Amino acid sequence: MTYKKARNIADLRVLSKKRLPTPMFHFIDGGADDEVSLRRNISAFDDYILTPDYLTDVANIDTKTSFLGGQSALPLMLSPTGTSRLFHHEKELAVVRAAAKFDIPYALSAMSTSSIEEVGRASNSHKIFQVYIMRDRSLTADWVARSRAAGFKTICLTVDTPMAGNRERDLINGMTIPPRFSPATLLGFALHPHWLANFALHPRFELSNIIHKSDVLGAQGNTSVIDYVNSQFDRSITWEDAAWLAEQWDGPFIIKGLMSAGDARKARDVGATAIMISNHGGRQLDGAPAPIDCVKSIRDAIGDDLELIVDGGVRRGSHMVKALAAGANACAIGRAYLYGLSAGGQAGVEKCLSIFKSELERTMTLLGARTIAEIRPDHLARNGTADGSSDN
Repeated sequence: MTYKKARNIADLRVLSKKRLPTPMFHFIDGGADDEVSLRRNISAFDDYILTPDYLTDVANIDTKTSFLGGQSALPLMLSPTGTSRLFHHEKELAVVRAAAKFDIPYALSAMSTSSIEEVGRASNSHKIFQVYIMRDRSLTADWVARSRAAGFKTICLTVDTPMAGNRERDLINGMTIPPRFSPATLLGFALHPHWLANFALHPRFELSNIIHKSDVLGAQGNTSVIDYVNSQFDRSITWEDAAWLAEQWDGPFIIKGLMSAGDARKARDVGATAIMISNHGGRQLDGAPAPIDCVKSIRDAIGDDLELIVDGGVRRGSHMVKALAAGANACAIGRAYLYGLSAGGQAGVEKCLSIFKSELERTMTLLGARTIAEIRPDHLARNGTADGSSDN
């Protein structure tokens, strides 16, 4: 099977596993500790059921919606994911071009292997830059200025990484800094000649939004780029720092990684316009709640003051509909499009997005919702309360 014949995101995951050397696949696929949150992100959607309306005119389905200050063809954005060059030589440029083709927002990671400027030139679509507040505030301010100059419309602050989660699959497979690959792992690379050939033909791998700090690194002797990055993560940042960043940016401002009503209120108070309800794909605090389970309490707490984006475990168009019915404005995907990227580059990402689009349209048709606005809270119930009423 090729990516062209993939029926769903699970098929793309299988293809990704076949295409990538073991360390790279598990770097995409793994989570922290016992991976409870990783699994729960997906399985939590099974705790909700959809109650349809019938005898409604669903001859025409419109998936367009508005969020983050603009129109989107789908209630979907592409989450920031770092180091995409590991998974395909077309790297982040393939992803932003696919997002532009489907007219949805794309978020570039601060730890990307394509620069802000390269991605800015790649399309005129809605682009988001994801930042961290570093010890050297000038680095964060520089990212903001470069994003503005490159035509990015939104800034996204990730707040759930005061330190890296314990990602044991990466330790097992040698995806450490520096890498420590075993003989068995190295044999796995040899069994993926297509990946090796592309890596040899397109060898450039760098953290493209950090590399300009080479003057600093040179002054620090043998300090590597990744050592510099690790030294810049600041465990002391507070809501005052988030407010500072909001003041630096004139436009939509997302805070990513929040899961509680209290934090949502604080995000509103410091100037955020949206939050990504996220546990970092189960890669940070294991045992954190699934994002879909957090939507109702957050929406009840902040009303319509903030846009809510569900980020985590979204693998089906029906998952998107459940999130919207629960009170979200949109969903975000990360692993899903990386499976597509590693399986087929830009065309693989486009296949991923076409699957979500067709599944969303089909679910809306069967639900009796012609537009995104017609997806209502009373369409959603907890599994086991299938009498048409909703506890959401």
